[in-house]
Amino acid sequence: MSFDYIDFKDAKDKQGMRLIVVRGIPSPWSEAAKAIFHVKSIPFSAVYYDPFNKDMAAWIGSPNAPVAVYNNEDPVSDWKDILALAERLEPSPTLLPAQQEDHDSVIEISTKICSAEGLAWFRRLEGAHKGLNGQPGGFPDMVAKYLAKKYGYQTESGPEYASRTIDILNSLSQHLKQQQSKGSRYFVGDSLSAADLYSATAMACFKPFPQEQCAMLEFIRPVFETLDPDMEAALDPILIEHRDRIYKEYLTLPLSL
Repeated sequence: MSFDYIDFKDAKDKQGMRLIVVRGIPSPWSEAAKAIFHVKSIPFSAVYYDPFNKDMAAWIGSPNAPVAVYNNEDPVSDWKDILALAERLEPSPTLLPAQQEDHDSVIEISTKICSAEGLAWFRRLEGAHKGLNGQPGGFPDMVAKYLAKKYGYQTESGPEYASRTIDILNSLSQHLKQQQSKGSRYFVGDSLSAADLYSATAMACFKPFPQEQCAMLEFIRPVFETLDPDMEAALDPILIEHRDRIYKEYLTLPLSL
């Protein structure tokens, strides 16, 4: 399913689904929201997020992207709220299993990836830490300072960001291997769930698609591609194999950034 980018002013006057997303970066949260709407065939128009636009901030009620605005309903920005909105608007195919145990497993895995102090969160703070300390693979200085202030960077916690990221990568790969031993190619059960989409889109933080498939800002690409030896070891091939299969079977390339 394709979508169009429209101007913020036009988006405010438009009905239907408007999705405010990060520009030029395969942000896991923005790409996951796009992926959810794509899988569910929910039409949407995309709007580039401008952190310096006060009118946009007032409209979406959030200092972050993504934000989903449906018709005249209140905007939603938390990953769980965007998923719930999509499930309400288009129940099929469901990305949250009806069986309670499987439902809880999807939420647990998705939380590990998407939440504050989750995989993508710690990976972002690791890049800020490296940037602030002049280390390879860090965000440029201005970007690092912006992210550090916005997302609660703590100097004394700097070395922990990488180790926490590694712990979650190991947890995800172990889970996939357990599923594989049961004959499943998915994180939960035998069908696609939100956990698969969140994991697939989060892998851009560790091994983004090549530029022809993921035309991201050139000065950001080294941040996403640079892995310390321990993190490279933790990026088990099963995570990338899973990502590639999910994109091949359910999503589309190239990414529209």
